[in-house]
Amino acid sequence: MTHAQQAPEGRIDYAETLDFPTKRLILIGTLLGLFLSALDQTIVSTALPRITQELEGLSLYSWVTTAYLLASTAMVPIYGKLSDIYGRKPVLMFGIVVFLLGSALCGMSGEPFLNNVFGSGMMQLVVFRGIQGFGAAALTSVAFAIIADIFAPAERGKYQGLFGAVFGLSSVIGPLLGGFLTDNVSWRWVFYVNLPIGLVALAFIFTKMPRLASGLKPKIDYLGALLIIVFSVPLLLALTFGADGTYAWTSPTVLGLFATSVVSLILFLFVESRHESPILPLSLFKNPTFAWGVLARFFIGAAFLGAILFLSLYLVNVQGVSATAAGTATIPLTMGLIAGAIGSGQLASRLGYYKTMIIIGLLLMMGGFGLLSTLSADTPYLRVVLYMVVLGLGLGPALPLFNLAIQNAVKPWEIGVATSSGQFFQQFGSVIGTAVFGAILTAMLPTQISRQLEPVKADAPPAIRAQLDALSGGTGGASESRSPQASFDAAAVKATTADGIRKGFDGVLTAVTGAVNTGNIAAVQAVATNPQFPAELGTQLKNIPAEAIATPQGREAVIAQIKAGLDTAQADAITQADTTLDKVGRAIKVAFATTVSRIYLVSILVAFLALLAALPMPNLRLPRKGEGKGEPGGLASLEG
Repeated sequence: MTHAQQAPEGRIDYAETLDFPTKRLILIGTLLGLFLSALDQTIVSTALPRITQELEGLSLYSWVTTAYLLASTAMVPIYGKLSDIYGRKPVLMFGIVVFLLGSALCGMSGEPFLNNVFGSGMMQLVVFRGIQGFGAAALTSVAFAIIADIFAPAERGKYQGLFGAVFGLSSVIGPLLGGFLTDNVSWRWVFYVNLPIGLVALAFIFTKMPRLASGLKPKIDYLGALLIIVFSVPLLLALTFGADGTYAWTSPTVLGLFATSVVSLILFLFVESRHESPILPLSLFKNPTFAWGVLARFFIGAAFLGAILFLSLYLVNVQGVSATAAGTATIPLTMGLIAGAIGSGQLASRLGYYKTMIIIGLLLMMGGFGLLSTLSADTPYLRVVLYMVVLGLGLGPALPLFNLAIQNAVKPWEIGVATSSGQFFQQFGSVIGTAVFGAILTAMLPTQISRQLEPVKADAPPAIRAQLDALSGGTGGASESRSPQASFDAAAVKATTADGIRKGFDGVLTAVTGAVNTGNIAAVQAVATNPQFPAELGTQLKNIPAEAIATPQGREAVIAQIKAGLDTAQADAITQADTTLDKVGRAIKVAFATTVSRIYLVSILVAFLALLAALPMPNLRLPRKGEGKGEPGGLASLEG
């Protein structure tokens, strides 16, 4: 058959030849590199509002994340293949250097000495984030493969669990560290903090890590690399544009990007089927563990990001967590995820099998989504915490065990490309899941808000009814409804409404005072016909005899009497407005809770599809250290 069936000449079995102290140092350096990439995805989001304000780039807000995502996703499979050809060490070091260069440049965005290169400071940040993503792709794709290089299959599970825990830990540390640096030092240090961590990682990798080469000859599939970029970037752009409302899904721009992506995919498959060393060997899909595993990871990617994104939205808009604290509010989910990742990895290493734990994890994930689909405006926070822990325990095993399964099902010299392909499918799932769930939110939320506000508007005073009409109409934008800032700030609206009511009554009192002080009863009665004037006081004013305002003392008494009546009416109006606005706040909470719960109903289906993909995977035993030496390697040799 193909060249992939026989081990390349000169291939070294690093799991056998390296001593444990060396492996430990390699592991530390690799974990630090992966932590850099994972931390960057969470630390920047906390600082973005301040960055946008200082660099005056609100229109480019979402592109700070999109540029990173485009570059990192498109490059993942390319780095995986390059690491199979040239070794993990040079590719990983290259990725860290590029990532650190991008981090330094991001921190300098908008500085005068850059002389407006690429335009505004915010545009500079977008470009430099792309450079960061270009480097970060090497960290995520190569790091997981290194575990398979230096540890025997039976040992990999417990270390893969550590890698899964790194992502969970970064989601806790990132928002806290990002908020602290932004508030107390400068948002620029959100990027500069990567430099010391990255330099330490480089030192470990440079001094202690061998080349970790697979032994493959350097035959690079340049056309395949170009086509996977031309396939990935337009598809991601189309999904981003459609989901955030930049363009309609049926617009020529979005349809053109989808068409470009489809054509590139067809050409990519044609090229890969004929190249002797393809970026993504199509023969891997003949391996049932790989084929079903990457499909399951696609669905898990969609469910995972949706869980985090929309849980934060619920916590902000319904539970009342501040936007700044939204990232840390998901700590219970993260703790469950870390426990699930480490625990499942340890169990897989001890038991020698992984499929049962994958199935249990996916069932727990479905259960977690099922619990979250019951969320309402009245769900106690502690119950939400319990639901988050259950979901985290289900998501945790998915991160290490699918990597473990895929790595042990392919030849050792295919581990890089197989691992990065799994990462690629998972990241694509995240993008598509975000777009689909975002579209559901955009479609459902305005309808839910309008429905919940209808009975409130029916009983609201006319002045507030106009504001409620504006509120219903202003929640339909995709970007607005998906942002935590779309939450209804009842206290602020109450203060604004009360201020408006006071100004209105002050105006009425001024008009009455002016009319009374003229001593002209006709002028006073004209004021009483003003629709803003309370009906009861208007009747009282119309019945004032002319003699009552004929003298200064009489006019003062009338004005005092009217002022007392207006003060009472003003207090009643503010109380009524507060009551109405409390109902508005409640209605919007119910709308958000209902919408998010429906999204979690869809998430159950996504998790079920991941379960269906995992069921056909062979339940293979993990070979022990040294087992099958001289064979093609790993579980691939046991699959036959």
